[in-house]
Amino acid sequence: MTSRTENYDVIVIGGGAAGLSGAQALVRSRRSVLVIDDGTPRNAPADGVHNFLTRDGVPPAEVYALGRREVQGYGGEFADGTVTTARGTADGFVVELADGTTYLGRRLLVTTGLVDVLPDVPGLAERWGKDVVHCPYCHGWEARDQAIGVLATSPMAMHQVQLFRQLSDDVTLFLHTAPEPTEEQWEELAARGIAVVQGKVEQVEVADDKITGVRLEGGTVVPRQVLAIQTTVRARAGFLADLGLETTMVESNGVEVGTAIQVDGMGATQVPGVFAAGNVSNPMAQVMPSAAAGLMAGAAINFDLINEETRLAVAARRS
Repeated sequence: MTSRTENYDVIVIGGGAAGLSGAQALVRSRRSVLVIDDGTPRNAPADGVHNFLTRDGVPPAEVYALGRREVQGYGGEFADGTVTTARGTADGFVVELADGTTYLGRRLLVTTGLVDVLPDVPGLAERWGKDVVHCPYCHGWEARDQAIGVLATSPMAMHQVQLFRQLSDDVTLFLHTAPEPTEEQWEELAARGIAVVQGKVEQVEVADDKITGVRLEGGTVVPRQVLAIQTTVRARAGFLADLGLETTMVESNGVEVGTAIQVDGMGATQVPGVFAAGNVSNPMAQVMPSAAAGLMAGAAINFDLINEETRLAVAARRS
């Protein structure tokens, strides 16, 4: 094990939009900051980020490279690696990487994001982030006017299919493993001209590096160019177990969508000194709100440190 004796004001775990934004706020307040990142952002398969003013369509790796340079320009430091454990100490926290390296920090900002668990249908994973998508705001414009399919695995599909119907006149709902629509939902689907295919989907058909259709059990193939799915999300937070910080289930419209770390409005967790921002605490956040949450958490951490330093200064003066 390689122990680093530097005691940073803040260790940021995760170098995506939330982590870099939080780090930037902190280094601009003259805090010593270390960002640890394993180089596996959730949006790595995407061609570009969207709904991010001035950066629309820019590849995720380019956005993060720009962010790194800005943070480094103010004195921020970076370490490549995967954090496996985090433990409390008398003065803050020690984090350990997979290679045994440890770092010390007074506060932690967790921005490790999440993992998407895709429906178990052959062909989906290979096309994920290309023509297999999940978010109409992230990928909708690029899918406009194409033959779109929505693979239903939960009641959330009724919400999702209406969003994609806004983008194309040719939308088909594959009921797959989802519950049967209600009478009201059947009427809404018909009124919007959304075709419905019953039966389980067997696989996604691909040719020339693009989706060509959806194959049902029994062999029928329905031609499609884009397939929208609902994923189950899992917060990347197992390394926080030694701190007693666990994830909780998140629901949307009464449907479980995955796990996340609970935080308050400024990103504070139930463990004093540990903050979280981005998808690890809000699975629904896109890149821009994740960056905003990182900024808010960074500001909260800076003020938390100021309060601690003020108490120590007062105690020293009195003594």
